[in-house]
Amino acid sequence: MKRISSHTCAIIVFFLFTANLMAQEAHRRWEYMNQIRRDKFDLILPEVMRENRVDMWITVCREGYDDPLMIDFGKTYVGTTGYFVFTDRGDNRIERAALGIGGYFIAENGAYDILSSNFDLKAFVAERDPQRIALNYSENIGAADGLTYTNYKNLQKKLGKSYSSRFVSAEKLASDFRSRRVASEIAVFAQAGEISRNIAERAFSNEVITPGVTTLEDVAWWMSEQQHQQGLGTSFGMPSVYVTGPDGFVAMSNDHIIQRGEFITVDWGVGYMNFYTDMKRHAYVLKEGEVALPESIKKAFDNGVKVRDILKANIKAGRTAQETYDLLNRKINEAGFSVMETFNSPSDDPNKVDVIIGCHSVGNLGHGIGPSIAWFNPERIKYMIQPSNLLSIELFAYTALPEWNGKKLRIPLEDDAIVTHRGVEWLYPVNQAVRVIK
Repeated sequence: MKRISSHTCAIIVFFLFTANLMAQEAHRRWEYMNQIRRDKFDLILPEVMRENRVDMWITVCREGYDDPLMIDFGKTYVGTTGYFVFTDRGDNRIERAALGIGGYFIAENGAYDILSSNFDLKAFVAERDPQRIALNYSENIGAADGLTYTNYKNLQKKLGKSYSSRFVSAEKLASDFRSRRVASEIAVFAQAGEISRNIAERAFSNEVITPGVTTLEDVAWWMSEQQHQQGLGTSFGMPSVYVTGPDGFVAMSNDHIIQRGEFITVDWGVGYMNFYTDMKRHAYVLKEGEVALPESIKKAFDNGVKVRDILKANIKAGRTAQETYDLLNRKINEAGFSVMETFNSPSDDPNKVDVIIGCHSVGNLGHGIGPSIAWFNPERIKYMIQPSNLLSIELFAYTALPEWNGKKLRIPLEDDAIVTHRGVEWLYPVNQAVRVIK
């Protein structure tokens, strides 16, 4: 009999050990997501359904097509058509039913009162007789628009005219449900933020970048490989690694070779247990003979930090995002900066530091579906900022550089934070300096 060598045995043991660790990590993440789901159903769902005057919320899933909210409710296999049905029956909790949706992940997550593969949807609804039935269709929020036309028509047919006339959009309900956070969510999102910034800061170092050799896409692919190795997702695709010059963008995530004297930025985020970050980091590649960041670039970065301090000091719960947007722009102007009317349109005046802000919702997507202090979210800028909302604190500050003959360097700052009753609080160490690559 041929014996297995000690080297081969060691390899087998290593792979078995690694597989066991991976299984443990998968189970750990699943347990975390179950805790979040139970907490959300217990604490957030009654609040938001009653605020939005919704008696029943129906989410439809079909084989081969998952509603965007399915992962929040418990992603699993659907054989034909299944329904998550949440009903306000007047007590201190919302009844939770998974009809036609089964499997281990639903059966074992402990979040549902009713699990059934043998049901009559019309009879189920009629027994509860809801006056307002929320469905996932939305003009303004993609993640609240998961109901297909076919599924909508099928619901009309199954429930009949009486109940079909009670359909309302779940747009605001879905936004409120996702964007109001329980403690278990905040803990996980903070982990995601730390993972994200750690990868970005390693990427912008001599560990990854060799001036004159490394390309922008080399950096982006290295970051993508880190995501792959750590079982992370993204809601943005390829990391945006780009060079900014006197005339704006020079190149992004392509075969441009990083040169000395260049200013580079990464805009990216990771996906971790249904949470997605959105952040930026910067680096300057030292020229031959340089030993530190040029003072002009440091001044430009510091201008961005001053604006970020204004945002942090003035974003509060209890105001609409629009009221907050107007207040922040007024405070920025009063501090001596110049608020731009449109994105990427700085003035030619070298004495002006031009600024525009875009503090958007973040959380279950890199661009979340909650209140948004940003011109590019015209519906969600109307929403009230609530304690526990997660926000990307994002701004763009343009400062003239003498070595660019007065043309302006754009400093985009972005890190993720939570709004509490005290104001904005960071969830991980935020960007405090331009990194230097030797």
